[in-house]
Amino acid sequence: MPDAASDPFAPPQGGTALGHGTTPLGQRLLPEVRVGAGVVIACLVAGLVVAGLWAWLAPKVPLVVDGDRILYADPEGEQRAGADALFVLIGLGAGIVTALGAFLVTRRRGGGICVALGLTIGGLLGSVGAWRIGRWLGPSSDLIGEARRVGDGGHFDASIDLGAMGALLVWPMTAMVVLLLLSAAFGKREEDPPPYWGAPTGASAAGAPLGPWDGPGPKTESGTETESGKETGSGTGH
Repeated sequence: MPDAASDPFAPPQGGTALGHGTTPLGQRLLPEVRVGAGVVIACLVAGLVVAGLWAWLAPKVPLVVDGDRILYADPEGEQRAGADALFVLIGLGAGIVTALGAFLVTRRRGGGICVALGLTIGGLLGSVGAWRIGRWLGPSSDLIGEARRVGDGGHFDASIDLGAMGALLVWPMTAMVVLLLLSAAFGKREEDPPPYWGAPTGASAAGAPLGPWDGPGPKTESGTETESGKETGSGTGH
């Protein structure tokens, strides 16, 4: 049985065929978890900005108090649909910005699945947080209290809300598409490492000659090439 130390197809010392060595799984995953958590936190901070923009820019539904009734001041208005459309547009921009930022920050290390997961989870949490915080920052949802405050004939704005909950998915979906496009176009390119059996170990790997033959074609013992139908002597006798 051949010695493992001289076997050219044996894996490197102290490692495995996959190159992970004896490093524990937890230590290998810890940097990935840190990157993913950082992306999620950045998305949550961006969600605060999205909430503020939505509460500030979203069109408000005007209401009017008529005796003991609360009526729409503009029954044919499209303010509700406008609030949904604005949230979609802001989420679209947030997805582009967060994906671009995550790609630029992690480009040197080659990105990874942690960046994609962080953008997906962080984008969804940030979108939900922006919706809930935006409602809190906008007009009050207590219609009775607002009607009593303004009195009969007074006007006030209804609270903002989403009519299409699918708008919450715009941010994470946009971030994933942008990250995929950026990684495909400008991602880090690495050559595949040679297989661990590519170079023999021992003296041969150090550059020691393997024999007199150093090229294609059959060789004689003296190292000179022979041709079919010819002799290697200095001449022929008749």
